Amino acid sequence: MLRIVGLSRSTFYYRIKVWGKSQKPRGGRKAPGWSRTNAGRRICDDEIREYLLGFIEGDGEFYGYLKLTHALRQSVGLVINKKKVYRLCKELRILRPQRKLNPRLPRRLARNCPVTGSNQHWATDIKYGELDGNGNFFYVASIIDIFDRCIVGTHVGLKCESKDILRVLKEALRSRGLMGKGLMLRSDNGPQFKGKVLGEGCKKLGVEQEFIPCKTPNMNAHIESFHSILESECMAVNRFETFGDADREVHKFIRFYNARRLHSGCGYQSPETYYRANRSTTATVTAIAV
Repeated sequence: MLRIVGLSRSTFYYRIKVWGKSQKPRGGRKAPGWSRTNAGRRICDDEIREYLLGFIEGDGEFYGYLKLTHALRQSVGLVINKKKVYRLCKELRILRPQRKLNPRLPRRLARNCPVTGSNQHWATDIKYGELDGNGNFFYVASIIDIFDRCIVGTHVGLKCESKDILRVLKEALRSRGLMGKGLMLRSDNGPQFKGKVLGEGCKKLGVEQEFIPCKTPNMNAHIESFHSILESECMAVNRFETFGDADREVHKFIRFYNARRLHSGCGYQSPETYYRANRSTTATVTAIAV
C-alpha cells in the first residue's frame, strides 16, 4: 500500500495517524526502574537511592556522581551507568556544585590573516633543552616576527613564567622602536601565555594576544619551525654541561640566525637583511598568510 501511494516506510512509522490525530514519536526508552548486580540480581532504584544516601552520610560526603558510580560498582557490585547515577543524584539533590571557570581575560582565537610587513604579527613559544651535566632542563622562549623571520626576543632560563615572556616582549618592542599598538602576538594555550601577568601587560602595551586552537601546532608554524632549526643546528651539536654553556650557545646561535643564516622564506637572505630591505619604500613586499 505504501508503495502504491508513494509514501516511504520510515515516514509512515515515524508519525502514525490514529483517528485523525497525530501521535508524537516516543522520546526514547522508558527508564526500567532497576539495575542488576554482577550476579544478575535486580535492585530497584529506591534501594540504589538508599545506597547513595548512605555513601553521602559516610565516607563519601564529598563525592561527586562519578565517584559515587564507582562506589556502587565496588561495594554493591552494581552494573550501572554514570548517567543513571547522575539522574538519581539530581533527584535526591545531592549533586556536588559544579566548578565554574571564569577566564580573567577574554581570549581571541587565532585566525588566518595576511601579513604584509614587519611588526604586524609576532609569534611566541617555549622549547625545552637538557643539560648533560646534571640532567636538568632549561627553557628557551622566543618571539619571531612572522614576516621577516627575525627572532626579536629570547629568554633562556631554568624557569619560564609569564613575567619572563612579558619582559622579553618589552625588550623586543624597545629594540624595534615600537609602542605595541596594533601588534598581534600569537601563542599556544600554555599557562605562561594565558597568565594574568602577561595578559594585563599586553593590554597596557596595546598588544593583542591570540591563541591557536588546541592540538593545532601548524597554526603556529613559524616559531615551531625556528625551534626545529634551533634543535637540529644548535642543541643537537653541542653538549651543555652547565646552564651557562646553554645560555651562551643559544644566544650565539640566535645572533648567527638573525644576521648571517640564509633563510628560504626571506628569499635566501638573512632575516636581518630581509628586514632592512623591506623597510625601504622601494622594496617589493609579499603578503604572508598565517
